Amino acid sequence: MKKYIISSFLLLAPMLILAQTSLKGMIMDAQNSKDNLGVSGATVNWLGTSIGAITNNKGWFTIPYDPQYKKLIVSYIGYKTDTIIISNTTPIHHFITLEKGLNEITIRSKRNAVQKSLFATANTFTVNNDELLKAACCNLAESFETNPSIDVSFSDALTGTRQIQMLGLKSPYLQIMQENIPSIRGAAQAFGLTFTPGTWVESIQITKGAGSVVNGFESISGQINAELVKPFSDAAFFLNAYSSLNGRLELNTHLNKRVSEKWQTGLYIHGNYRGEKFDKNKDGFLDAPLANQINVMNRWQYTDAQNGWVSFITARFLNDEKQTGELNFNPETDKGTTNLWGSEIDTKRFETSAKLGYVFPDLPYQSLGLQLAYSKHQQDSYFGLNTYDIEHESLYSNFLFNSIISDTRNKFKTGVSYTYDRYNELVNETIYQRKENSLGAFFEYAFDNLDDFSLTAGLRIDTHNLLGTFITPRLHLRYAPWEKGVLRASAGRGKRSANIFAENQQLFASSRGNKGNINIDNTNGNIYGLNPEIAWNFGVSYLQKFNLFDKKGDVTFDFYRTDFSNQVVVDWENPQEISFYNLDGKSIADSFQIEVNYELIENLSLRTAFKYFDISTNYKDGKLQKPLQPNKRFFANISYETKLNDNKAQWKIDVTFNNIGRQRLPNTASNPARYRLATHSESYSLLNSQITKVFSNRFEVYFGGENITNFQQKNPILASETPFGPNFDTTIVYAPIFGRAIYAGLRFKIK
Repeated sequence: MKKYIISSFLLLAPMLILAQTSLKGMIMDAQNSKDNLGVSGATVNWLGTSIGAITNNKGWFTIPYDPQYKKLIVSYIGYKTDTIIISNTTPIHHFITLEKGLNEITIRSKRNAVQKSLFATANTFTVNNDELLKAACCNLAESFETNPSIDVSFSDALTGTRQIQMLGLKSPYLQIMQENIPSIRGAAQAFGLTFTPGTWVESIQITKGAGSVVNGFESISGQINAELVKPFSDAAFFLNAYSSLNGRLELNTHLNKRVSEKWQTGLYIHGNYRGEKFDKNKDGFLDAPLANQINVMNRWQYTDAQNGWVSFITARFLNDEKQTGELNFNPETDKGTTNLWGSEIDTKRFETSAKLGYVFPDLPYQSLGLQLAYSKHQQDSYFGLNTYDIEHESLYSNFLFNSIISDTRNKFKTGVSYTYDRYNELVNETIYQRKENSLGAFFEYAFDNLDDFSLTAGLRIDTHNLLGTFITPRLHLRYAPWEKGVLRASAGRGKRSANIFAENQQLFASSRGNKGNINIDNTNGNIYGLNPEIAWNFGVSYLQKFNLFDKKGDVTFDFYRTDFSNQVVVDWENPQEISFYNLDGKSIADSFQIEVNYELIENLSLRTAFKYFDISTNYKDGKLQKPLQPNKRFFANISYETKLNDNKAQWKIDVTFNNIGRQRLPNTASNPARYRLATHSESYSLLNSQITKVFSNRFEVYFGGENITNFQQKNPILASETPFGPNFDTTIVYAPIFGRAIYAGLRFKIK
């Protein structure tokens, strides 16, 4: 019923267009025509009268109209004054140009490291490069340490892999994209976030709740889009070197070159290595894996702004090798035996993509776009005597058309998309193969009354060889009841195939992954015998910006609910096995967050947040809270930087504090007494900090520490002394394993 109510609303949305009683128009900067950015504060008035208006934050104005008024004067400081002939009330779109001789003027202002907009319809915020540099941020998985909206945790006690969550749901329910192309999915779900180096990331856009239908049907709890560095805007040469006392070494190099007037290219090389063994908790197992990664990306950018063309072509290759297990494990002699327990995970990945965009020169609000992407992911791995190999080949294409209905208050996006995925998995001695392909069409309508209300309503229909033919509706509403305050609401549906092994690889590093201990309750579904996951997400958010003691701040309240119509339940409640089955009953994730940002004094900022989760699922044994999910979390970040001197030098200091609440632990009551755990973990606190010394706009060094309080989970591996026995388990991890990690690094660039 919910689906049809929202779908009907989408069809009626254009009827919300208001009748015109005056002349409306938008004033834009000709230099930014491809971005369709309005000019705020421009003056418009009728010639020979005192009737005038000022453009708002989006460049729009409304001015009384009378047929006797024929000439409209547009003026803005530093720009040419224009006279427009008006004959009726059709909305106008006018570009203003700089006065001759003013083109070289540059206005500089400090932007916020995290940008929240009062005017965006969806609950989306941008994390820019300044925020990413507050922590070591060696890869995309580590880019959220200073952001309270994303929770970061470890998936197991061996691989050191970090997983992210939003709204209390793990990353498979998040749609993670790179430059609006779905990227971390399928075989890449477990380790894919570690395959994008932090220096390659220019900014990150995070959308809570229902996302956009333009990017597909899979997102459920939100969307994360990472914008990569561009050859056009990145430094000609960039070097980042990193070293930590936990044996991790990293090197990043960017080389960018202008090939011609319209072509530029960039070569980006990343390498990381860990060859030192650590066993600080004395359980006989490595605290962090031995690792070696080579990652190379080449980008080409074509820009012809005059004629409206822009294009990106990207190719990447990655080779990632990990070894973990017992301290003295030697793959050459111990692999496939019970001498010592060990694991190797070798991944090779190739991907390429092309993006082509065209903005109509005479119609800057109208554009075409084409996205194409191909990837091949090969992972060969074993965990003790358990084998898990996966090959995933993927093809993605998306064609978009953007334009307006009547005027730019009414915009729309429409297009078609096609995806193809081929999976080949080896789970111990069992082979799983499948092919997925889907063809979809979408339409997204956006209305903005230029004042206090806007909406984005999207609908897509897809036909999928395994999921069937289905509709995906998404809706976002925005209302500004008063100055600097905005209320948002969203609703949407998502549907996805659960890749049960790729998304839960930690199970193989335990006795649960042994042959005969993996149970799939086959219900004649099309994916491993299981049905697709379907969920509705509903949310409300309120943002209020304020000035207190002449300092800026904002406060945000969020509440989101994810209600699963069907979910593939991952049941860890028997410590000797794992079960996958379709949901029979309810599965609901409720998330509440309050966040405050405030500039305490000049250049000293505070960000603090409190989160509460209530996430429950009907298991076969009854309704239970989600395991290894904190019920509460408190977050605080303090950031300080000194003023820039004449040499562009300054100090930057960042401190981040997290208090992680209690977590329900999977049931271990059937284990022998020595291997039984409490029903809940203890709460604990973490402290991270980084100090950066900027010597100039070319060179800086940084020094920091993670988990400075040195909190470590006790005995993270059950039955570590008998790793081939029935009670061995590395999956019950609720806190850091390694302890304190001190690091240092440098950044050098030539513009």
